[in-house]
Amino acid sequence: MFKVLIADDEYLARETIKLLLKDQKDISEIFEAENGNQTLALAQQKQPDLIFLDIQMPGQSGIEVAEQLGESAVIIFATAYDQFAITAFELSAIDYLLKPFDDERFYASLDKARSQITTKSRTDFKNISRLIHQMANEKDVTYKSRIVVKDPGRIRLIEIVDINYILGAGNYADIYLSDNSHILHRETLTSLEQQLDPNLFVRIHRSTIVKRTCVSELESNDNGDYIVILKTGERLTLSRRNKNKLEELIRTD
Repeated sequence: MFKVLIADDEYLARETIKLLLKDQKDISEIFEAENGNQTLALAQQKQPDLIFLDIQMPGQSGIEVAEQLGESAVIIFATAYDQFAITAFELSAIDYLLKPFDDERFYASLDKARSQITTKSRTDFKNISRLIHQMANEKDVTYKSRIVVKDPGRIRLIEIVDINYILGAGNYADIYLSDNSHILHRETLTSLEQQLDPNLFVRIHRSTIVKRTCVSELESNDNGDYIVILKTGERLTLSRRNKNKLEELIRTD
């Protein structure tokens, strides 16, 4: 017997999967989540064996959630269309459901998941995430020169060159500027990361992006992390999981 978590912001999508699972006698419990943060909380609390995970969700995307879950559950991704994710899944033999999917395709994925649960086979989703970002960056992308911040009654234009670093929290990003001000913007950090030139900005933590030219010093600590010290004196953390970004920060070109 195994437990299932269905994570999708669309009610009908969750109901469809519940209906398809209704007569599966080896499923003991089914839980539901409608955003990324709720998915993480339920996964940690209920410890499901299988997660049907939508890619586009409020809060954190399915990819971000999978990175944090690590190898705790078998995951089947569901998406309406995500070019880079689908290609990356296929290259890595990861199963996914492309919406709208038929019953046959669903049950084929379920059977594959059963096999993975039985053999305790898991996937490193950090590598999948890196592959997705790499594929996206290899395309001919025109990175933004400014960000449009919409507030009630006004629209602000933030020049990319004026950004020192960005902190993320769920659906919001706190943008810190060179004039020591900061602006709260309704957009996920992952979405902003895809709009910024990776030659100029580096993601050093799951909740932090920093501009390379703003960094003045790096200090290691006993936890295996690095403290990134900016020219303004502010201190940010380069997490152990992002140690591979160290070379990007100290490049001299």
